[in-house]
Amino acid sequence: MYPVSDRFLSRLAENHDPVTQVVLFATDGTTTTIEHTGGSVSVDRGQAIRRTCTVTSADVSLIPLTPVDQLATYGARLRIARGVTYGDGSQETVPLGVFRLDEVDGDPSDGPVTLTGKSLECIVSDDKFRTPYQATGTVVGAITALITRSIPDADIISQIVDAPIGPRAWDIDGDPWEACRDVAATAGAEVYVNADGVFIIAVFPSLLSVDPVWAVEAGEGGVYISATRSMTSANVFNGVIARGEDAGAATAPVQALVVDDDPGSPTYWDGPFGHRPTTYSSSTLTTVDACTGAARLKLLSAKAANTGGDLSAMPNPALEPGDVIRVVHPSGLKELHQVASFTVPLDTGSEFPITTISAKEDG
Repeated sequence: MYPVSDRFLSRLAENHDPVTQVVLFATDGTTTTIEHTGGSVSVDRGQAIRRTCTVTSADVSLIPLTPVDQLATYGARLRIARGVTYGDGSQETVPLGVFRLDEVDGDPSDGPVTLTGKSLECIVSDDKFRTPYQATGTVVGAITALITRSIPDADIISQIVDAPIGPRAWDIDGDPWEACRDVAATAGAEVYVNADGVFIIAVFPSLLSVDPVWAVEAGEGGVYISATRSMTSANVFNGVIARGEDAGAATAPVQALVVDDDPGSPTYWDGPFGHRPTTYSSSTLTTVDACTGAARLKLLSAKAANTGGDLSAMPNPALEPGDVIRVVHPSGLKELHQVASFTVPLDTGSEFPITTISAKEDG
């Protein structure tokens, strides 16, 4: 969760006026604070472009009508934040993302105007390979080279132990952002842009490895509105075969199988769940040890129970995918949920849908 004060979290459950900020950074260097009437920011770990935004405004001057307007708009960026106001008049806000402005639409006479954007992964993704591209070296080095190829001044933070990779090539018209994600996956990691517009390379935490950051509780003083619960064995695996796929090598491809060998696990390899392996292939894996390491990291998420739910709570703009939250239902049932996606409103509405994964009962 984005760092906030305890006072901030307490305020979310109280009757208060939210504060939202939308700032437009035009390509000509000008900065404009946009007066807006609504909109939202959606954050979804399951999407290659993690954050998207929609902003509604009554200001028809935002619609680019002349070549000069268009020049200032193409490539412009939006920075969006939401927070709370306190009784003493002070405010505390957190960022919701930095977005490339992709579309401005509306009635040029009467409005309203709608602005839509995507987080900065889209800049890397759209800059398709114009010649065959090869990545070598290490995971962090290869990802950094791919990102700075399109955004030379990008801020990049690695939170993983760097590891060497074998050569990996992409064809003309290949997607460089998918290349970044492919390289990150060899280390059992993911790469994304956070709320500050910084590229992060990190391993997605398991439900049991992190402490809850927020309580979604029913009853007086809580932020709980409603919830559903689900469980399925679809896309749950108890073994991972990691394999090198370098067809040009003179030797046979290397591979390794790692299985859930915990007899107490519901997905135990030799238990009632049966044998359900999945396969991961990459030419960046050149040794059995590398395959074993990649398979071990992949298994952490592959064997996670495919359980989760849909929650509705009072909006918490500081939330991040991967955060663990404690949910207390009206029945008194207590659960831990890991956040997968959510949508933050940019108006005074209280609807804040959250989709979670890896839910478990909280003892």
